[in-house]
Formats: sequence, structure tokens, C-alpha cells
Amino acid sequence: MAPDWKDWFDLSRPKFHSVGILPFVLGVVLSWRMGTAVNWSVLLLGLLGLILIMLATYYGGEAYDVVEDRITWSDGGSRFSGGSGVVVKGRVTPNQARWLSLIALLTAGFVAILIQFGYRTGPWTLPLAMMGALAGYYYATPPFRWVKRGVGELLVAFCYGWLSVATAFYLQTGSLHPLIHWLSLPIGCTVFNVILLNEFPDYRGDNLSGKRNLVVRLGRELSSHIYGGVTALAWVLLLMGVIVGVPIQLLVLATPLYLMGGKIYIELRNGAFRDKKTLERLCERNLFINLGTTTFMILCAILWL
Repeated sequence: MAPDWKDWFDLSRPKFHSVGILPFVLGVVLSWRMGTAVNWSVLLLGLLGLILIMLATYYGGEAYDVVEDRITWSDGGSRFSGGSGVVVKGRVTPNQARWLSLIALLTAGFVAILIQFGYRTGPWTLPLAMMGALAGYYYATPPFRWVKRGVGELLVAFCYGWLSVATAFYLQTGSLHPLIHWLSLPIGCTVFNVILLNEFPDYRGDNLSGKRNLVVRLGRELSSHIYGGVTALAWVLLLMGVIVGVPIQLLVLATPLYLMGGKIYIELRNGAFRDKKTLERLCERNLFINLGTTTFMILCAILWL
């Protein structure tokens, strides 16, 4: 039986798109608050290109992570482990997911060309798009398959942190601003932690299949300490940003989020990663920390920048 719309919808994992969309919105808001009128056509096309790259990434992950995802789903699976389950359950074939990933990538490339040459957004438009495309498409796709080389987490932090904010700002203004770096760094830290913690419930499947991400390489105990350290780093970077011009209201609003991250770290250190239900709850809170950080940044940029 051919896949229906719900199969394609679930395969696209729309609940995770906000992780990339919110930083892009932040970049547009920053450009507007700094005196640039919003080009809505560029904004919408940029969002389309971003979503297409995310789809290429997610489809590729579903196509090439079948072995480890099957192991994870045999253990019960969760909302944050084993992918969407659409390919594992036979609702979409790996080959269909592979083709969808490639089509999404090529379409994103066409959109980037249209933005640069149709709207004259500047010479860095295509290079910025290529950074995201290469990091995303090859996150799970051979031959690079960044996720098994111990650099996937860092690339995701870069793409969903600095790259999304900077690209959105650049498309509107044709330039970059130092404030972008200070705002994107804490976002990158929280995205890194989202990926890191989401690898915990996949640990057995990833380990057995040879998918050597950071958690497999370092073990869950050491990875728990890395989670705590990155949480602390995100808060310190936010504090440093306030010193150079980030609204202090952001520090007030975001601090409770990082205290929540500290609580997650304590639970991980006490072995919470061994309980599937507890770990799912922690993954949910951890995603909230990332989304909350970016949302508060958008709010502070609108009200106090």
C-alpha cells in the first residue's frame, strides 16, 4: 500500500522544525530592530529553504538509520528516540526516504539561487546555504555521515545556532552584526544539549549498529557531565553577552531555564538515563530549554533592544 499524507507528515517530524525556525525568526527580528525594513519575500523564501534543508536532514536520517532505529523501537521507542518510526514500521521504504531527501536538498539549492540572484541578497547567500546543506544532508547520509564521526552534535549546534540567526540577518541586511554571535552562542549550546540528550535513549541501538556518536564514544556517564558543562557554558555566554550589549532582561528570563538544565544534569548524574520514562521526560524539558531560550531572545529583541 502506498504511503498516505499522514505517513509523509510523520516522516517530516514537524515538531522538531521549531528548533531551526525560531533562530531564523530571531535573525529577521534583529535586522528589523536595527533599522532594516523586512523583505517579506526574502523572509518567506529563506524559511522555505531552511525547512527544505531540515527535511533533507530528517529524511536522510530515516533512510540511513534503519538498523539502529529498529533496535530502539524493539526496546519500546519514545518520542525522542528511534526517529519517527515511519520507515522502521514499513509505512515508507528507505529508498523513498532517500529520494525525498535528495529532492528536498536540490529544491533548497534552487531556492538559494533564486534568493541570491533574484533578490540580490549578497555574495554570501549561497555559501551560507551550502554550509547548512552539507552539514544537514550528510548528517546521516554516506559517505560523510557526520553523526557517526563524533562531529555531528557540533555541526547541528552550529547550524541551528549561529548559522540560522546569521543567515536570516544577512538575507535582510547584506551584512552581519557582532550581537548575532553573542545571541547565537547560547542557542547553539542548548541545541547541542538537545542532540546529546536525545542520543541517550538511542544508546543501545547506536552502539550495536556502530553509530559512533558522542554518547557512544564517551559513554552515558561522561556524556552526562558534558551536558552539565554545556548548560553552565550557555549561561556564562549569556552573561558575557549582557556585558557587550545583550538586554539584561534576557538574562533574568533565561536563568530559570538553565537552572532547569542544572536539575536535568543532577538527575542524569544520579542515573536517570537508565529509566526510559524518566529519560523521555528529561528530553522533553531539555527541548523546552532550547525553545525557551530562543523565544525569550525574540521577545527581548522586540521589547528592549
